[in-house]
Amino acid sequence: MTNRERMEKGMLYIADEDLMEDQKRARRLTQKLNTMDRSDFEGLQAVAEELLGRGKGAVINPPFYCDYGSRIEVGKNFFANYNCTFLDVGRITFGDNCFLAPGVSVYTAGHPLHPAVRNTGYEYGIDVTVGNNVWIGGNVIICPGVRIGDNCVIGAGSVVTRDIPAWSLAAGNPCRVIRKITEADRDFYHKGIPVDAEAAAHMERIRAEADDPASFPRAQEERA
Repeated sequence: MTNRERMEKGMLYIADEDLMEDQKRARRLTQKLNTMDRSDFEGLQAVAEELLGRGKGAVINPPFYCDYGSRIEVGKNFFANYNCTFLDVGRITFGDNCFLAPGVSVYTAGHPLHPAVRNTGYEYGIDVTVGNNVWIGGNVIICPGVRIGDNCVIGAGSVVTRDIPAWSLAAGNPCRVIRKITEADRDFYHKGIPVDAEAAAHMERIRAEADDPASFPRAQEERA
């Protein structure tokens, strides 16, 4: 079995010359992305689409760093703010309408715990999956193997070491669910500050015109 095949199966592997060629491609494209005119929005988007395995319309504010790029797949309306790092040895998959604040790091790569094993040069990658409509706060770290469900918010500075269920507000180190996101959260936008009537009416028009229930879901309230 080749090292590429081992890597793709989530097995221990060694980054050989074949895999390093893929990393060279990613470094060339991230170098191009990170040194472009930051006001060239169309050009930046074109490079991001070339870099990613799937990323039509993806918006990435440079600088951005990754190992392969081709192992990152994002859905529609993806936005990653400045200084994000994706170690995509395993696959990194985002659903639709995912927003990343500055400094988010997604790590699929890992090394064996025991030094006698680790120092042989073997490593591994475990996939990370993020659902639809997820907002990830600044400087969050997502560790190998994590799955984040649909419609979640991950608070700034969190270290996500375990799966987070859908419709959760989660934060901390290690990241834990604080509470469920409910329909009552529609009426507020920051620490109890209410959405004003003008903005609420405009939002309602946007939702009606979009006719896209997946992008504007309703929380499933828990039954008493």
